[in-house]
Amino acid sequence: MRILFVDVDALRPDHLGCYGYPRATSPTIDRLAAEGARFERCYVSDAPCLPSRTALSTGRFGIRNGVVGHGGTAADPTSLGAYRTFRTHDDYRPWFQALRDAGIRSTSVSSFPSRHGAWWFLAGLEAWHDPGGNGDERAEEVNAFAEPWLEAHAAQDDWLLHVNYWDAHTTYRTPAELGNLFEDAAPTTWLDQAAIDRHWAGYGPMSAQDGSLAWFGWRSPLPWVPEAIRTPADHQRWLDGYDTGIRYLDDHLARLIAILERKGVLDDTLIIVTADHGESQGELNVYGDHQTADETTCRVPMIVRWPDRVPAGLVDAELRYQFDLTAATVEWAGGTVPAAWDARPAMTPDGAPRPGRDALVLSQMAWSCQRAVRLGDWLCIRTYDPGFKELPEVLLFDVVADPHQTTDLASAHPQVVDACLAQLERWQDDAMQRSLHDVDPMRTVLREGGPFHVRGELTGYQERLRATGRPAAAKALEARYGSARGDGRDD
Repeated sequence: MRILFVDVDALRPDHLGCYGYPRATSPTIDRLAAEGARFERCYVSDAPCLPSRTALSTGRFGIRNGVVGHGGTAADPTSLGAYRTFRTHDDYRPWFQALRDAGIRSTSVSSFPSRHGAWWFLAGLEAWHDPGGNGDERAEEVNAFAEPWLEAHAAQDDWLLHVNYWDAHTTYRTPAELGNLFEDAAPTTWLDQAAIDRHWAGYGPMSAQDGSLAWFGWRSPLPWVPEAIRTPADHQRWLDGYDTGIRYLDDHLARLIAILERKGVLDDTLIIVTADHGESQGELNVYGDHQTADETTCRVPMIVRWPDRVPAGLVDAELRYQFDLTAATVEWAGGTVPAAWDARPAMTPDGAPRPGRDALVLSQMAWSCQRAVRLGDWLCIRTYDPGFKELPEVLLFDVVADPHQTTDLASAHPQVVDACLAQLERWQDDAMQRSLHDVDPMRTVLREGGPFHVRGELTGYQERLRATGRPAAAKALEARYGSARGDGRDD
């Protein structure tokens, strides 16, 4: 069995042609989707980067593996305690180890473990190649490792190659000589001037007026990507930067597919294309970041091509967690899914879809403290700490009718809110009953000062708000948070 696992940072599905996007951002991914299966409602359980890939690796929700944020205690897995044996207990084997036990040798091309200090992600790997860019490398730097590896190993059997692209992640940094690949394409902005004016007057990290230059001190090296979003034209150029990054990595993925074709093993290789999280592009006044437990951050693409098992043209509309698909790879390799995993295989060993989940719970603790319930057409978000954003305690969206989450329906549908919050309480109770520890890591995040990326930043941000004519916003944050808390923040 051969597996090419393509892991794209910050890739939202609705910017891919195979998910209905009108621009030619993803011809290679679209081809794989047409020749395989496309999963419409696939979500990461925990966002963003570090919690997401830890859930993928461990097969467990962050509430159970301990990693829900980007810093502090809840950025490292909790101990297995008495379940720690001479090696990791079989019930808690991570994904690469479970594949290794089934005879699959795994190699990763990714800077993720270095960027986030996530050394547990390496468990079970035979080899790891770090391109060395700390997440700022471009696709050609990733391919500099991935292409030679495939040239040398593609024709062998029983391997997995994990390839991690970052080009869709801010800052958008495709080669300047490429220019704006979508400058002459039809516009895709969904925001009008009135909506952007509201965002401009609002507040929050990576909001319309407080983008990456204001928050981090950096901006895209591409001169046509704006520093802030003041008009629909700005928003469109921002989206152009994102879309150009997607097309750039897609073209480099095509090079890997070409090697598999030339080696005669394309149809014998299971190819999976997915992401660690999506990306808000104006939703909830967040531009080019992943700060919420919502549809745009937690929904990810999931493309599976494997002519040996997966029928071409399959479109799966079940609610699924991302790790339900990786659990299926363990069975496809002839292995056994570890008993302590929350993941359950989304497909049978012969490639037929299994029933999906009745509801999903989505979590975010790095930029805000939120848990959300995805139920039917609804997404209900419960906010425990908004991370300096202008968000109420409970939000409710019909994400089918309103995919950009523009209209909060919580007050209009209290019975739906009650049903979602009851589902959330049941999920939390069940997860804690099965946990090896008696503290919900979300409570640890809140106790240690709240979401990591805003710790210690209150005073400075209030000063910016006052300097930019938003004293009411500074006062609102003072009422919500009191004085500055915590310290330290890493980009």
